[in-house]
Amino acid sequence: MVPGVKISAIQVLALACLGVVGGAWLKRRVRLLDWLNIPASVLGGFLYALIALLLRDRYVNLEFDLVLRDLLMIAFFTTVGLRASVRLVREGGRQVLLFWAIATLGVVLENVLGVGMALALGIHPLAGLICGSVTMAGGPGTALAFGQTFEQLGMAGATDLGIAAAMFGIVAGGLLAGFAGGRLIERHGLKPAPTRDPASLEEVVYAADPPERHAPAIEGARVSEQASLMNNIVAVAVAMGAGSLISLAIQRLGIVLPAYIGAMIAAAVIRNLDDRYRFAGLAQHHIDDLGSIALNLFIVMALLGLRLWELAHLAVPVLLILLAQVALVWLLGVGTVFHWMKRDYDAAVMTGGYCGFMLGTTANALAGMEVLVGKYGPAPRAILVVSLVGAFLIDFTNATIITTAANLLR
Repeated sequence: MVPGVKISAIQVLALACLGVVGGAWLKRRVRLLDWLNIPASVLGGFLYALIALLLRDRYVNLEFDLVLRDLLMIAFFTTVGLRASVRLVREGGRQVLLFWAIATLGVVLENVLGVGMALALGIHPLAGLICGSVTMAGGPGTALAFGQTFEQLGMAGATDLGIAAAMFGIVAGGLLAGFAGGRLIERHGLKPAPTRDPASLEEVVYAADPPERHAPAIEGARVSEQASLMNNIVAVAVAMGAGSLISLAIQRLGIVLPAYIGAMIAAAVIRNLDDRYRFAGLAQHHIDDLGSIALNLFIVMALLGLRLWELAHLAVPVLLILLAQVALVWLLGVGTVFHWMKRDYDAAVMTGGYCGFMLGTTANALAGMEVLVGKYGPAPRAILVVSLVGAFLIDFTNATIITTAANLLR
């Protein structure tokens, strides 16, 4: 009889932190992993999943208390909502809206292709949705967030399938981003144009960050209690609490959606009210840091329970769908992004970024674009547009489209 061991929530938190550190160490040791831009949290969590698989039914069966996982998931998507500033969209102008529309079109087509191929191959249509924008445009965070929802709708092993598909997408996006943009630049002989646009996204995103003195003062409170970081943590917590009420109200209408949707909505409202009235003292760099911490720990925790053995029967159909998604994104990038975004040097770099985040993550997109910028020259307009759309705008439309499709397919 193989004994079972239960790992407590505190121990899981410690393992998650070590997993992020271990993944970063692996990337430093194995150049290929760093070149593919696979997140350290995915590497660390996947390593834990392999260890659990090797131990299972041989030496010990591990059971993890993942109560903190869902909390961290909601916290991360709350920070996504806190990035949803109308002011930043205006900074990017018409090109941000156009690129957002192209990305949204890509999300719809990814799902149509995924579900259509799933039905043709005789597997659950939700598996096609998972291999669509859930994991391609959404990445591992969205895959894990929707995994439990899809399992409740009857798709067994949805979380595990989502992680496997998301990892495929990260690798494919990392490989395709720089390649697609570089081919366009060389084929058309494109050169960077002189521009007065911001030199980096940070100059726009962080320009309005309030200094510590803008934080609401509380008489008798210590400086640490009034610090900007604390204000941002409070904003995240309040948005999560208000969001839980919003999600509950939506679910009572019979709509199936992941728990974080309400928090994203509440956070977006808080962000834009704060942009206007400066009552919360939100600072973009603190929001980014909190989101990064929550996402990395959440991914490792979610991967701790990855059941790799449940994916064997889906291997061939899923691989066919994912390969078709790579072809779709490449065609959309070259045929739509490049042509609609002025066919210039920045448009070529944007094409690389589009391939990166429509198959993996925004980090993939930025890493591929940085390779192009380092080799061919600066592309500030491309960096700004892709970062704004990939960092938060597409998350809103993607979540809405996935939720609608899931309710139609259940």
